[in-house]
This record gives sequence, C-alpha cells and structure tokens, in this order.
Amino acid sequence: MRVWGTGARTIAVGSFLALSVSLLPQQSLATIHDGNNTSEQATQSHGRAVHAKAAVRVRHAARGGGLSCVPFARADSGIEVAGNAWQWWNNAAGTYARGSVPEAGSVLAFRANGHMHLGHVAVVSHVVNPREIEIDHANWWGPGMRGGVARNIPVVDVSEANDWTAVRVGLGRSGEFGSVYPTYGFIYDRPDTGTLVASAKPATPKPALNPAPRDLRPPAERGWQTYEEVAQAPLDRASAARPARPVAETVAQPVAEQPRKGLDFSVILNLFNFGKPSH
Repeated sequence: MRVWGTGARTIAVGSFLALSVSLLPQQSLATIHDGNNTSEQATQSHGRAVHAKAAVRVRHAARGGGLSCVPFARADSGIEVAGNAWQWWNNAAGTYARGSVPEAGSVLAFRANGHMHLGHVAVVSHVVNPREIEIDHANWWGPGMRGGVARNIPVVDVSEANDWTAVRVGLGRSGEFGSVYPTYGFIYDRPDTGTLVASAKPATPKPALNPAPRDLRPPAERGWQTYEEVAQAPLDRASAARPARPVAETVAQPVAEQPRKGLDFSVILNLFNFGKPSH
C-alpha cells in the first residue's frame, strides 16, 4: 500500500506538470491578445472622450433653446478663446495667429456695434477668392435663424483696402446681402508669431452688390459718401415752399433820391439883396 501510494502521488505530480507545460503557450498568447485589446479599448475610450468633450461644449452652448455663436465656433474650429465674441480678437493675441487673409478653418471675428452689442464669430468653411468666403455660424439674426446653425453662408469683404475690416453677409436669397458689419479679421488655428498675417497682393475690386440697408461701422470709417449725404440733407417742407430771396438783386437795387427838407438858401440870398440897386 505504501508503494502504491507513492506511485499515485508521482503520477499525480507528473500529470500536473504536463498539464502546466501544455497550457503555458496558450496563456502567453492570451496575454498578448489581452494587451492588444486593452490598447484598442484605450484608444477607443480616448476618442469617445474627445467627442464627448466636444459634445458637452455644444450642449453647454444651448441655453434658452438656442445655440450661441461662441461655443459653436470653439467646437467647430478647435480654437479655444475665452470671452464673448467681441473679445476674441484681443484675447487670442499671444496664443493664436491673427490676420486679414481668409483661410479655411479660421474664425472671422465681428466687432461690436449698435445692432450687435456682443459681436459675433463665424468659422470659415470655404475661400472663394480674396473678397469672398463661405462661413458656418450659429445664432445669426434672420428668419428662423435665432439659436440655429447655418452653413456655407456667403460673405463679401467690402472694405476699401480689401483687409476684411468690413463685410456683408448673405441673406439667404439669391444674390442679396445685408448691412455692412465692422470686423477685426481672422483668427488662425496655429501659434501666434507676433506678426499679423497680411496679403502682399493688390486689393481685389469689390463685386457689385445690392444697396446696403445700413452701415454699422463708426461714422469715421464709412468713407466720403456719408459726409456728402449729410451735407446735402433735404430741407423741411416749410423751407422748401418759401422762394429763395435774390440777395444780389436786393443789394444792387438803386435807392430813390428823397426830396431835401429845410430852408432854401436861394431865398435867403434874395432877401439880403432886396433894396439894392441893380446895375
């Protein structure tokens, strides 16, 4: 019985060792596959986290049932600038490059004005030529546009120097554009070099557009047409009804000679000569 017990233990130990050796490669291979799966899962998790972060930014933008332009521009362009839209241009200095040359993916920064107190930002989706671009933006004024997103909207630079400091935005109707809006320029998704990006080419002629409903730039930036219109302002109806006085004729009108009043000196001389003998 002692010999059988020893043999049984030997057989059991041998079987265990054989089973361990046969399973060792499979465990190693399983470990490799598990490592690859872990790496793929980490990549997928990172991608989901990035998209979730962008989605959260957009969701945070929806307030009062609408999407404002600033969070949309951040999520759509990847350019992270703090502040309201009118503050983006100055806040981007030192971090993002800026300039007056349109590029796809850059952000066009609108200045604040009497009609749009917080400014506006829009993402350039396509550059047509040095004067014309297309933009994607949110919460722009217009029929059905408040809080919504509009894409591939035409924008034309109407500045004299072709430096994108004044633009008109398409109204959604063929060939028609809205008021003149003052702008800063473009913010690019690359580091600031300390120099504003500018074009060395001559200014491109402005295209022919429908008359602008309003010019929202400061009066000093509107050009000579504004001052000419002020100088030629129409008179009121009462002034227009009165005929103009011929000033020159009134001055040149001769004055009738009035008869002299007083004593006649010839009569006095005759009195002195009264009684004198005549020669």
